[in-house]
Amino acid sequence: MLLKKLAILSLFILGFELSAAPIKHLIQMSNPQSHYFEVTTTLDVSKENAKYIDLKMAAWTPGSYLIREFARNVEQVSATASGNSLPINKISKNTWRISIVPGMKKVQVNYLVYAFELSVRTSFLDDVHGYINPANMLMYVAKWAKGPQELEIIPHKDFKKVSTALKNVSGFKYIAKDLDELFDSPIEIGNHKVWDFKVNNIPHQIAFFGQTKVDSVKFIADVTKMAQEAQNVVGTHPCDHYLFIIHNIQRGTGGLEHLYSTTCSVSRTAYETPGGYQGVINLLAHEYFHLWNVKRIRPIALGPFDYEQENYTHNLWFSEGITSYYAEVINLRTKMVSSEAYLIDLGKDISSVENTPGASVESAASASWDAWIKYYRPNENSRNSSVSYYDKGSLLGGILNMWIIQKTAGAKCLDDVFKLLYTNYYLKQGRGFTDSELENAFSTVAGTSAAGFFKDHIYGIKTPDYASIFAKFGYSWTDTNLSKSIPYVGLSVLNNRITSILKAGPAFIAGLNVGDEIVQVNQTDFVGLDKLMADKKVGDLLTFKVKRDGLERSFELKVTQTPLKAFEVKSVDNPTDSQLMLRKKWLSL
Repeated sequence: MLLKKLAILSLFILGFELSAAPIKHLIQMSNPQSHYFEVTTTLDVSKENAKYIDLKMAAWTPGSYLIREFARNVEQVSATASGNSLPINKISKNTWRISIVPGMKKVQVNYLVYAFELSVRTSFLDDVHGYINPANMLMYVAKWAKGPQELEIIPHKDFKKVSTALKNVSGFKYIAKDLDELFDSPIEIGNHKVWDFKVNNIPHQIAFFGQTKVDSVKFIADVTKMAQEAQNVVGTHPCDHYLFIIHNIQRGTGGLEHLYSTTCSVSRTAYETPGGYQGVINLLAHEYFHLWNVKRIRPIALGPFDYEQENYTHNLWFSEGITSYYAEVINLRTKMVSSEAYLIDLGKDISSVENTPGASVESAASASWDAWIKYYRPNENSRNSSVSYYDKGSLLGGILNMWIIQKTAGAKCLDDVFKLLYTNYYLKQGRGFTDSELENAFSTVAGTSAAGFFKDHIYGIKTPDYASIFAKFGYSWTDTNLSKSIPYVGLSVLNNRITSILKAGPAFIAGLNVGDEIVQVNQTDFVGLDKLMADKKVGDLLTFKVKRDGLERSFELKVTQTPLKAFEVKSVDNPTDSQLMLRKKWLSL
């Protein structure tokens, strides 16, 4: 009897919440091969005193820092009240104004959304399945953003399943506590596989779309192990449920984090090789760790969101880059990756950053701030002028971890910074951290000021002293290219056209351009860069005949010794007890 009364009470409370939602969305897909979702948004205007109400479409979606102008996909917008048409006018690129009069109760707005870009950032519909990112599907009323939002989905008759992290009311009806939660809850619709499992007694689910050759038992076990280890970093889980949406397609497009879920797009054949399989687990680990880093532990600019404007922060190197670092650390701690393999990859990762000319031009903080205009809008000179905040942030996360371990004699590590930020700013204050608060967190955990490190390496472009850092852990740090004679021309080619030229290299100095079509080198037909360089030596002279703007031109360059690094991390022969103690903390040995 008590349980029955409690159930009735819960339904009453939920019903109250639903009836209080001033905005309700209905999404249909009667003709999926057309790629159009049909949306009906119903507004309760009974308490409105204004002469109009504005509906907006977001211009971007959180986690993907580019203005994408989602309103461009909206068509045939109309409004009615009590069956009568209402004036509705577009007053800006993403705003529709509806005239209302006293006594009006409900306004119904109908519109179509074209969805034919299958990525983790966009929405998609065809005769096989539908995928929805609500930020680029649903109009919203800005002043109602903090209130409940209701959603109902009517799948096409051939689609039997709907997977989303939104709270289910009944059937395919859902409710979000506010606009941020609605927009942060992607939806998969179709006939995909659904796998249920638990992580520390918390229900998890995988919505698995696409045909693959995968051992589902092993895969679920590995995902479970990964998720358990991710939770151990902070020590507590912020969710009562979680959803992985996985799209298995010909060519994967990456992942995007959400409040209680993630969408990951991977190549369908990835599961068939050890490296590809580990890449899938690494991607899932990255997006899963975002549950803490970004969705709860976040720069103050990243929430509540302004969905019409860029939201700037200096700290994407931390939010994204260190998340990439932890994806690798989590797999190291689960033993899915050996310490030997981890160190080999670490040398390659650092080499990649240090071989990017832009790493000596753009700081990690600047790369974060300029994500909206640089990282998401690369051009042929990007490698010379900028650096990925993912790659540089991951590198700096590893160095900061080693710095903390060394400063605290193995008592603390980067995990403790996340514990501090999670407790102080998410749990206690319910907000993001400022730039200075992030730096102070590192200082507090390390027991010494991090100001110098942040000045030199986060806001500055100074190269870390890798040899000294690794030596404290009993490892040598070597550039294996130093002992080799490796010819270098400083360009890359695809289909006989130059695609990139590295600053200060031979091609750069000679005057070759990106876009030049290479016709001949030393009066011999060009058949590819690898074949060209196979017998070349440092000091050789090469005459390139190219076509530029339809005209032939010639350029002479001198082959030089490569400036590119190939770093290698190796254990010293007889590490000290102190070095072994720090190493054990670092590599979870």
